[in-house]
Amino acid sequence: MRENKIIEVSAAVLQRPDGSFLLAQRPADKIWAGYWEFPGGKVELGETAHDALVRELHEELGITVETVYPWVTRVFVYPHATVRLNFFRVTAWRGELHPHEGQQFAWQSSPLEVTVTPVLPANAPVLRALELPTLYAISNAAELGVKAFMRRLEAALTNGLRLVQLREKNMSSGQLRVLAQQVVSLVHKHGARVLLNGDVTLARELGADGVQLTARQLFELRERPSVDWCAASCHDAEELHRAEKLGCDFALLSPVLATQSHPGAPHLGWEKFSTIVENSSIPVYALGGLIHDDTKTAWQHGAHGVALLRQAW
Repeated sequence: MRENKIIEVSAAVLQRPDGSFLLAQRPADKIWAGYWEFPGGKVELGETAHDALVRELHEELGITVETVYPWVTRVFVYPHATVRLNFFRVTAWRGELHPHEGQQFAWQSSPLEVTVTPVLPANAPVLRALELPTLYAISNAAELGVKAFMRRLEAALTNGLRLVQLREKNMSSGQLRVLAQQVVSLVHKHGARVLLNGDVTLARELGADGVQLTARQLFELRERPSVDWCAASCHDAEELHRAEKLGCDFALLSPVLATQSHPGAPHLGWEKFSTIVENSSIPVYALGGLIHDDTKTAWQHGAHGVALLRQAW
C-alpha cells in the first residue's frame, strides 16, 4: 500500500536568454527510468526547497546557480508516491552542464514542440505554463480612444507582445463586440493570444483564445469554461485558491502597489503578494501600479510576470 506522505522535490526550469529550456532523462537505475523531466531532486531533512535545488543542480549537472526565482508548485500522485514539485526558474548559472549521473540532456526551443519522449506526467501543466510570456497587456481603449489604442496595440505586437486581455468595462455591448472583432483579428495576425474579460460566449463566438474570469465569476461557476485558455482576476488567497480549484490556467493578483485609478486605496505590497502566491499551482501575474522595470522584482516574489494597463501602451 502506498504511503500518504508527500515527498518534497525541487525542480529547475533552466532557461537560456532565447527562452529555450532544459529537460533531463532519468537514469536507468531510478524509477520511471528513461522518462524526461525538469532536473532536480528530493528535498532533504532540514533543507529549504531553494537550498535543495542549488545542491541538486550542482550534484547532477555540475553547475552553480546564480539567479533563481520561485515559480509554481504542483502536487502529483504517482502510483508509488505523492510528490510536491517546487518549480524554480533558473536564468543564470556558472559552469558547463555535465551529466554526473550519466543522464541525457536536451534543450527545447518551445514547450509546444518538445522533441523528446516520454515526458513525466507531472510536467505537462508546467510545459503549458511555459507557453505564457512574462508580460500580459490589458487594453485601455476607453482612455486612449479606439483608433489610438489599435495603433499602439499593433506597435506592441510588432515589438513582441504575445498576450492581451480585452477589458473595457465602460463600453456598450455593441461597441465591445466591434472592438473585440478588430482586436482578435489583429492579435491573431501577429501570432499572439487574446483573452476577453468576463464574456465566455463572445470569446467563443469571435474565436478569442480564452476568457479572463472576474472574481465574481470564480464563485458563480461550478466548472471551468470550455475555452482554450482560462484565467482569473484575484485579490486575495481565497480567490486564488478558487481559481486553482476551478482549473484556471493562470491568474492575476492585484493590486500590488497603489494605482492611478484608485489613489489611496489599500494594496497588497510585495511581501503579502509573495505570501499569497507561495505554493500556487498556477502561474500568477502581478498587477497594479507596476511598470516594465518591475518584472524582476515580480519574479523574485514568485510571480510569473507582470500585467500592465496604462504602462503597456
